Amino acid sequence: MANSALAVLESALRVKKLDRTLTTALPPVEQSAEACAQTGVAAVDACLRNGMPRGQLSELTGPRSAGCTSLLLQTMATATQRGELVALVDTFDRLDVASMAAAGADLGRVLWIRGQASGPPEWALDRGFKALNLVLQAGGFGLVAIDLADVPVRMLRAVPFTTWLRVQRAVEGRDTACVLVASEPIARSAGGLTLTLTGRTSWTGTNARPRMTGAEMKMRVVSPRRRVDGEVAIRATAYVETGLPSYVEAGLSSNGAAGLSSNVAAGL
Repeated sequence: MANSALAVLESALRVKKLDRTLTTALPPVEQSAEACAQTGVAAVDACLRNGMPRGQLSELTGPRSAGCTSLLLQTMATATQRGELVALVDTFDRLDVASMAAAGADLGRVLWIRGQASGPPEWALDRGFKALNLVLQAGGFGLVAIDLADVPVRMLRAVPFTTWLRVQRAVEGRDTACVLVASEPIARSAGGLTLTLTGRTSWTGTNARPRMTGAEMKMRVVSPRRRVDGEVAIRATAYVETGLPSYVEAGLSSNGAAGLSSNVAAGL
């Protein structure tokens, strides 16, 4: 009787195209490199099991200076190096284009949708969601991200569930990895990832001309659906050579699911 009722429920969900909520529709634990958007950081990609899943909404979360923006720019740069188009919905116009270029991004493959730093944040947030949905529906992008890091937490929590559902449905089944940058986990899709970063940065110089000298960050990865669960520790040292762009050398080690360590050079 129980099995019969379950079969009826699963059939009804499939008719309504809600079968992605079923455990029987779970994707395989291991996904190929083509099914994911790599970050370009070896230890991080190993912990994520090939990177951000395509066709899903994933999250980069953490407080200010935790490294979310740096990891996003590195991921977008890596996508452009693969020949993919990427898009960034910059809700409050915070992007430093020089940092994206220093990360190695081909700016000719980047669609930068600029919001406005002034005005009511509710207005900027609404326009950001509309732009995100338009880009996802247009298709053709390997990676699409929206930066909501500066949106107040109370405002993020007040976003209707249907708004996130529309985003998830827009990216579902596409070859696009959608990434949300926010201060806390808020809207990962069932097959997506939540990457929570914490850390601190060290600075030198004066108040008028501060300069970052390094950073120590930790990244926690959670996704019950893909059974990815691990941590990556990142230590970065920044320096500038005359005539060359600034960049960061990052030593990474991971434990938990990945169980390995590696050294990479990551442009920020």
